[in-house]
Amino acid sequence: MPEVRTAHTADLDAAALAAARGLLDRVFEDEMTDNDWEHALGGIHALSYEDGELVGHASVIQRRLLHGGRALRAGYVEGVAVLADRRRAGHGRAMMGALERVIRGAYEIGALGATDEAAAFYTALGWELWRGPSYALTPDGIVRTADDDGAIYVLPVEGVPLVLSAELTCDWREGDVW
Repeated sequence: MPEVRTAHTADLDAAALAAARGLLDRVFEDEMTDNDWEHALGGIHALSYEDGELVGHASVIQRRLLHGGRALRAGYVEGVAVLADRRRAGHGRAMMGALERVIRGAYEIGALGATDEAAAFYTALGWELWRGPSYALTPDGIVRTADDDGAIYVLPVEGVPLVLSAELTCDWREGDVW
């Protein structure tokens, strides 16, 4: 069973944050940007260890998503990665379980942007594909983000009505908005 530690960014020391960033750089190679790392900060991190070595990272941060005339408090999952030689050993599932507990207890919806390779993983955990059009609330107004359609997944929280085929708009941030 993987050992998963959860902590807020503020409670992680410089060495733990450097190890997490190094793991993400290693897993995502040239695709991990400073903006991507910044997106993963400021919330709860789930760190997975095997024999004392950090082998996985994921975090959930707060964002606002607009849906059905409401601004939903969203737990947005970022920086999910497990070292290639440690995959399929339960690390991803254990980290997501820890973050889903946070989402269900503190947010109105969970959301994330998934790669094609990770989509089946999230679906198996009960995340649902958002089928409606996506947008971002930018400094220039609401802008369509069609390239992100088909890659956004949500974790519904009990009592919050969602129409998965309707519009979903995220708040603005530098880099990848979704």
